[in-house]
Amino acid sequence: MMPGKNIKIKFNFFLFLLFVFLIFLDQLSKFIVIKYLSLFQSVEVMPFLNLTFVVNYGFAFGFLNEPSLNQIFVSFFIAMIIIYFFYLLFKTQDKSFQINLLLIISGAVGNFIDRIIRGFVIDFIDIYVTNYHWPAFNFADSFISIGFIIMIINILFYKKKI
Repeated sequence: MMPGKNIKIKFNFFLFLLFVFLIFLDQLSKFIVIKYLSLFQSVEVMPFLNLTFVVNYGFAFGFLNEPSLNQIFVSFFIAMIIIYFFYLLFKTQDKSFQINLLLIISGAVGNFIDRIIRGFVIDFIDIYVTNYHWPAFNFADSFISIGFIIMIINILFYKKKI
């Protein structure tokens, strides 16, 4: 076996393990929230951070947050994004871009699992300053955001191409 091919196999295995770990972390955190908090219950963790159990039927940060036919549209749209990002993941050879894509895909799959199993996404991280709260989110949302931010930085400042 050629040395370069062995490195690629090891990196792909690392990506697979990271993918599984991130989805596990996201789903475990949501399981803990469901088990120990009631809907809308809030527990202060720090002066700027609560764990608050809320549900989201829509897109990120509650956009289209209505339990209705939007669910079918949202689920279909997210499934298409996941498929496209998997395509990009397998197409690209850029390792940092693969990690960015993997973060985004892991978050999307974590939230998609919620949509399929429960019909909504579980959010619980509530960051605030005095009475001004950022919309509640979860680890999957964080993975997606971090992946996109790093991707944008790479594209803008390091001139990496998709």
